[in-house]
Amino acid sequence: MRLGPGEVFVVPKGVEHCPVAEEEAHLLLIEPMGTPNTGGRATAQQQRVV
Repeated sequence: MRLGPGEVFVVPKGVEHCPVAEEEAHLLLIEPMGTPNTGGRATAQQQRVV
């Protein structure tokens, strides 16, 4: 799927995703607290929610 400027896509809960851009891009990822954000399950470390 390709998005243009100002477009939004909501990834359904539980769906693994990996955003990619051919050129420099600015994006905003909104995820629940505690979500590992390292990009790989094998190296992801759960964040402790205090």
